[in-house]
Amino acid sequence: MSSSTSIGIIDIGSNSIRLVIYEINSHGAYRVVSEHKDSARLSERIGSDGILHSKDILSIVPILSHYALLCKVHEVKTVRAVATAAIRNAANSAEIVRILEEQTTLSIEVLSGAEEARYGFLGVVNSIDIKDGLIIDIGGGSTEVTLVRDRKLLHSVSFPFGAVNTTRQFMKNTILAEQQMADIRRTVHDAISAHAWIASSPGLPMVGLGGTVRALGKMSQKRNKYSLPLAHNYMLQPGEISYFLKLLSSLPLEKRKKIDGLAKERADIMVPGLIIMDTIFEAAQASECVVSGSGLRDGLFYETYDPKSPFKHDVLEASIHNLLQLHPNAAVKHVTHIDKFAMQLFEKLSIHSGLEARSQRYLHTAALLYRIGASVHFYQYNKHTQYMISQAHIDGLSHREIVICSFIATYKTKSRTHQQVLSHKDLLLESDEELIIKLGTLLNLAIAMDYSETQPVQELQLTLSSMTLTLKLLCIHNPVLELKELAVRNKDFEKIWSLKLKAQAGVFSTK
Repeated sequence: MSSSTSIGIIDIGSNSIRLVIYEINSHGAYRVVSEHKDSARLSERIGSDGILHSKDILSIVPILSHYALLCKVHEVKTVRAVATAAIRNAANSAEIVRILEEQTTLSIEVLSGAEEARYGFLGVVNSIDIKDGLIIDIGGGSTEVTLVRDRKLLHSVSFPFGAVNTTRQFMKNTILAEQQMADIRRTVHDAISAHAWIASSPGLPMVGLGGTVRALGKMSQKRNKYSLPLAHNYMLQPGEISYFLKLLSSLPLEKRKKIDGLAKERADIMVPGLIIMDTIFEAAQASECVVSGSGLRDGLFYETYDPKSPFKHDVLEASIHNLLQLHPNAAVKHVTHIDKFAMQLFEKLSIHSGLEARSQRYLHTAALLYRIGASVHFYQYNKHTQYMISQAHIDGLSHREIVICSFIATYKTKSRTHQQVLSHKDLLLESDEELIIKLGTLLNLAIAMDYSETQPVQELQLTLSSMTLTLKLLCIHNPVLELKELAVRNKDFEKIWSLKLKAQAGVFSTK
């Protein structure tokens, strides 16, 4: 894109209405710059005749008008407003859309169940490195289930029950009786029994979307004193769905509202949402449950941003590229050069050290992002880099891997790394400390070979013997700073890798 622009996504859901504004810079990199949420509970307002009456339609006009104004203030060029289950399933759906469009000047799309599932799928596969799995999106008025195989949408279905309308149908007071809970399970079982593919792939991970799943993730993180405050791609502990279902269903509403991590406005609809989730999880015989912070709105954004190619084929590469283009002070030419050398070092030494192939992606990520902290402030950019990597939405990496990359990118000494690792004992494996130190040392060698940031070293030739790693630097001008820095790094490398380091400089030839 030649200039900055913005895209606004308005999601008129069955439980809440949300606005997300994405800013897209002149390099085509994007980020969320504003997000708003208002409770609507549209599924509760649908009458027994299936109609959403005028006063209830008009009740959400101020919210939508405010969101339209926010888009105008942010100079949003493209706004997509979509409605999901509550309006889709209402008997007067067309009338609702007509009134809202007249009152707000917004153009509103009513998504089908299949479209809602597809956008949720797109939001997930573009932000989580998942090849096969089951996606479950529990909304206020519907639940979408999608089977993913080889990163493709194989099957999907939209069920007409969600956390809000199920609560309204089955909960007669603030606590569900055993019979009412059993009735909800039976409703879910009856619905999924017509779709054999849900139970035909046992052992797959389940990726959960929607407010019920996000709230469950927050409660889990509070319960486990989780050390990384990232919601997206958080993995629930085994048995936690049934644990929280049992806990919350036994508590009166006022005590539910005091559960750490559970928003007060969700306390009344949380148990029915968890029953839906638990029933599908057990029927599918899922291996684990991952919380996704990306879903419908993200899928809508990807399609609007790049309608010809909304699907990311390499999630991690796309995420790294986006971060680099968001932070031009990361010195892209320099870090790309560093990454080339780091990859050569890894390939030469991985056999010697027995490093797993996946570790190369950690080094690659760290090499390209090690300077992004300079966009905050050049001085102490290491400190800013560590924070930015660990807190950023780096898609394609697990939480453990994000922490590993943040420590590799900012590696200085073994003792410092040991202290860093202690702060994330709940996430890291015992072997990760040694991995971080080894890869951090390689990154420092790669950085040394462009220490002047003028790319004197154009090519690197590596020779490995049982005792020595020889670096032959083929240069286009004098690498005086590079050779000096390599000499400084020599002792640390020899200590960590049990190899002597020799560096030789030669003249690069284009012939």
